[in-house]
Amino acid sequence: MIKYDLKISGGLVYDGDGGEPSETNIAVRDGMIVEIGECAGDATKSIDAAGAIVTPGFIDLHTHYDGQISWDEELKPSVNHGVTTIVMGNCGVGFAPCRKTDHEKLIKLMQGVEDIPGSALTEGLTWDWESFPEYLDAIDNRPHTIDFLAMVPHDPLRVFVMGERAVFNERATDEDIAQMRKLTREALEAGAIGFSTGRSDAHRDADGNWTPTSEADPSELSGIAEAFNGLDYGVLHAVNDFDQERPGDQFDDEFDVLETYFRAAPGHKSSMTLMQRDLVPDHWKMIIKRTEDLQKEGVDLRLQVAPRGIGLFLGLQSTHHPLMAFPSYIEISNLPLSERVKRLRDPALKETILSETAVKLAVKGSSIPPMTDTLLAMMDHIAGKMFKLSPDGSGNAEYEQGYDSSAAAEAERKGETVRSILYDWLLEDNGEALIYFPIYNYTDMNYDAVRTMMAHPLSLPGLSDGGAHVGYICDASFPTYLLSYWARDRKSDQISLTRVVQMLTADGSDYLSLTDRGRLKVGLKADINIIDHDKLSLKVPHMVKDLPAGGQRLLQDVTGYRATFVSGEQVIANDELTDARPGRLVRASA
Repeated sequence: MIKYDLKISGGLVYDGDGGEPSETNIAVRDGMIVEIGECAGDATKSIDAAGAIVTPGFIDLHTHYDGQISWDEELKPSVNHGVTTIVMGNCGVGFAPCRKTDHEKLIKLMQGVEDIPGSALTEGLTWDWESFPEYLDAIDNRPHTIDFLAMVPHDPLRVFVMGERAVFNERATDEDIAQMRKLTREALEAGAIGFSTGRSDAHRDADGNWTPTSEADPSELSGIAEAFNGLDYGVLHAVNDFDQERPGDQFDDEFDVLETYFRAAPGHKSSMTLMQRDLVPDHWKMIIKRTEDLQKEGVDLRLQVAPRGIGLFLGLQSTHHPLMAFPSYIEISNLPLSERVKRLRDPALKETILSETAVKLAVKGSSIPPMTDTLLAMMDHIAGKMFKLSPDGSGNAEYEQGYDSSAAAEAERKGETVRSILYDWLLEDNGEALIYFPIYNYTDMNYDAVRTMMAHPLSLPGLSDGGAHVGYICDASFPTYLLSYWARDRKSDQISLTRVVQMLTADGSDYLSLTDRGRLKVGLKADINIIDHDKLSLKVPHMVKDLPAGGQRLLQDVTGYRATFVSGEQVIANDELTDARPGRLVRASA
């Protein structure tokens, strides 16, 4: 008689709790782990995991698949990096609740804030919902590779309640706040995992306008957060850059706003983003200090951190690149890539482009993000932080590089201008080359600050933005990077593999209060990774055109994932997606 559906034998098992690994076996039946140890008996499917590590499935707390999930079953690239559970609705942006008359408004918001092609969203979004509970039902009705949770995003909620008054400088009335609180409570009771808001100056819609909630009054935030009172689940989330782009240091004023928000839902966990910004390089330390103070007062605030620099990939196929604002390039910008490369290799055209003055691109109604002009104007000054992503030509991505491998250093060695060097770099690999520019977490040209952030006991791995910034970022690979670079390749200050696995699994499940996953224990969901840790590697991202309406996005090949299981069904086999679609909506209320 067949005793198990699945048996994994001989792997080095990391249970997610932070204890030492052990070589043992795991048996699965009906999507659950039923035995760990001898596991005597036959199984319908058996896998020899000798030489591999076995971990719980990873939990990604910060993604933006809110639109993609309504049309896409695969949920790449997260599924390719061992992730078995994602959280959507971050940064206050999303697509529910939403009236039909506001579809375009929310598409422009997501396009501007998260760089998801508006044409792809227009064609791909199914819009078979209006309320947030209807949204949850709609996305749960489609099969997916991995599980997902959704937060109520502040921007669409504000637009739904306030209509045309939902702009950044309009204060919500008491009636508005009461209605937003009521709708948030309904969403939580229907299964939403939490509520998110965004207060970043860098976040604008596709027309360059500030997001509706970017300057929301503290009374609005606290009034909505009161929807959590009386519930034993649910988290609050916020992203904030503390007005770093405005005159003066308003850090404490902005943190006070967030403190009011977090205090309004006592007993509930909260999280906010933590990163190092060049303009205010010590703000991250101030955030940690005030977070520690709140913890002492019983406010359970956590900090979402990234395991590497948060930056841009610049290339001829990307949203941004160093040539895009020069008139002679603009004339050929609509040509196919191969034809553009052919033209750009003409020395005469190179000389012409490098002699030109860049024109302004970020105008109202443009699809070019508002920050583009600023980046182009600063190109000569930031070239010391611009690198070939694979400097040795191996095709493997290398993120932590020093000044000597930068475009500025190359220009000094060759006696050329920075723009000339960047011009030539863009033409490598037949025009598919990517230049890496880490904007955040790289003020000191190394990851020492990142290491300190990740080691803090209140930190959580996050900020991958899976599904977003598809034309210039591909950070859904964060879990693989943690496993390969921090737990294996970095020459100093490594993080133990045991701790990395715990960060990617139990830390996330505990924060979300999910008791059915995040660990390898009898009675829990069989969300499992089998990974060849010695061979785990990340390649340089590449552009594919697989979004609706011919939209393009960056994907990043990875090797080393022998298998990934969701509820006992195999969704990844030797780095490739299978046909299994066991993923479901996780309703927090259940």
